Amino acid sequence: MLPDLRLNEEYFQRLMAWDEELARQVAAARCPHCGGPLHRANYERKPRGGLLAEAGEAFRLRHSLCCGWEGCRKRSLPPSLRFLGRRVYVEAVVLLATMVAQIATALREASSHTGIPRRTLRRWQAWWRELFPSSRTWLDATARFAPPPPDESDLPRALVERLDAELATVDAPPALVDVCLLAARLLAPATTSSVADGARFVRAAAEHLCAAPVTQKMAF
Repeated sequence: MLPDLRLNEEYFQRLMAWDEELARQVAAARCPHCGGPLHRANYERKPRGGLLAEAGEAFRLRHSLCCGWEGCRKRSLPPSLRFLGRRVYVEAVVLLATMVAQIATALREASSHTGIPRRTLRRWQAWWRELFPSSRTWLDATARFAPPPPDESDLPRALVERLDAELATVDAPPALVDVCLLAARLLAPATTSSVADGARFVRAAAEHLCAAPVTQKMAF
């Protein structure tokens, strides 16, 4: 039987707080192109949650910033814990649905369980296996794991299992939302190319928000 991995509204409210803090920090750093002031230029998206994150469809605001100087006006897109680049589905679904596809006996079963088309699941599997391991985001993350890092050939399942083990206590396993939040923090730098050091911004946000408990080695 496939696991119940559905995420509720409270989880996405936590992600909204993170995204707001990330936008604040990027704005405080000013325009990376000319040093001008960055003003809010937020816009709405139409995210999909499938059967795993229907609650996430209500959180449509994508934080965005625009330079206020006339000679620049370039847009800066802060990292996000809710959106994974331009993908229509929310980040948590890309993570969890692909993991379900790894666990399921067939893609048809995974599609029925998650509400994600089989063609989309295949595309996500290829991204995790072929593109993500060579990204700067993953290279930065692997340096923060106690060796050995998660198996790249088994992403994202190996990543989720590792985070689950890191957050586990003697008394109880971690909640799904805490594992997903930590994964979202790790993936956030991959959500934009506007910030030169997205990992730094995400770690700085952790100093201002109540983050999930992490080990010293995994101070994302």
